Amino acid sequence: MHRIAEWLKHAEAWLDDKGKPAWIATMVLGFIFVWPLGLAILFYMIWSGRMQCGKSSWRRRHGYAGAGPTGNAAFDEYRQETLRRLEEEQGAFVGFLEQLRRAKDKAEFDQFMADRGRPRDDAPITA
Repeated sequence: MHRIAEWLKHAEAWLDDKGKPAWIATMVLGFIFVWPLGLAILFYMIWSGRMQCGKSSWRRRHGYAGAGPTGNAAFDEYRQETLRRLEEEQGAFVGFLEQLRRAKDKAEFDQFMADRGRPRDDAPITA
């Protein structure tokens, strides 16, 4: 049992090195020759996140998700300053959008209040 687990870990590492096409080819071959094996590989790929689209899932599995220091002090400083500036701009933009929403809400409310006091043309006339 221990040898099988070692072999499976080795096969998993080898397929990870080759990428998603190798996983898909293995799954297809499993379906062709022994369909329960292909089904098991499909379930494993879904469960482990190997079927996700994009490079982000591969990066997360291989440890490239964070934006840690690069070792180049000038670049790291530039990146930190740029991120700080972008966060400030995002905050200012969110504030601007909030002002727009409030102005729109106020205009709609003012319009409602103005219309509420006027008699409507289709309102029944009561004596």
